[in-house]
Amino acid sequence: MSDKLSALLKTMAALRDPDTGCEWDKAQTFDSIVPHTIEEAYEVASAIENKDMVGLKDELADLLFQVVFYAELAKEKGLFDFNDVVSSLDNKLQRRHPHIFSEQTTLSEAALEKQWQAIKAAERAEKSAADDQLWSDIPRVLPALSRAQKIQKRASALGFDWPTYHGALDKVVEEVAEVSEALACDPQSDHSAEEIGDLLFATVNVARHTKHDPEQILRQASDKFVMRFAAVDEVLRNQGVSLEQADLKQMDAAWEQVKKQLKK
Repeated sequence: MSDKLSALLKTMAALRDPDTGCEWDKAQTFDSIVPHTIEEAYEVASAIENKDMVGLKDELADLLFQVVFYAELAKEKGLFDFNDVVSSLDNKLQRRHPHIFSEQTTLSEAALEKQWQAIKAAERAEKSAADDQLWSDIPRVLPALSRAQKIQKRASALGFDWPTYHGALDKVVEEVAEVSEALACDPQSDHSAEEIGDLLFATVNVARHTKHDPEQILRQASDKFVMRFAAVDEVLRNQGVSLEQADLKQMDAAWEQVKKQLKK
């Protein structure tokens, strides 16, 4: 273990020292740290999307802190320590890449995906015989779009999938019709909510088939909307109208103006 990593683990232990440690760090548990871990993971993704490589270094450090913190808590309970985490990762990487570490063969993307799913299935079989074993390693706490994508990948590996994106896109069209029908009956009904959920799930399938990550492209779409709406605000203010004063017709006209300007 490197000197810097050893120093980091000692620092973490000092923060958790029952007598001289930090009160906040001493008060934390596995459960209490989870929200921070999720937040740090998103901040890493944000730094990468913003091409902020300086910020990425700091965000990765914050994310590593989460791993070190969990390892320290586990060590205190006699469960495992940081070295065990590292060994587990190293073993997993080698086990999941036999074409690199044992067979030394070059595989196509499709073959790699098939191999990956087979290895994952073997790992699940070793873990438990629970009824929901097929999905047990896909956490329910994942962002809904990411979880949907993982579920669809699993189903695809089992042969339940459209051969191309065309089938997935046709399903979206079908789901739109079903949403329209449900909304016409009662927009606020549980059935309408169910149909909208089916539409979202089908849309994720199109993204997966076209090699796009649904979480990432929805974040980008949200960013684009925010940017455009800020431009709408500017257009209206130049006309002497605030967003609070503008009606829908004025905002829509400003929106179209902004779209035309951005296309130039």
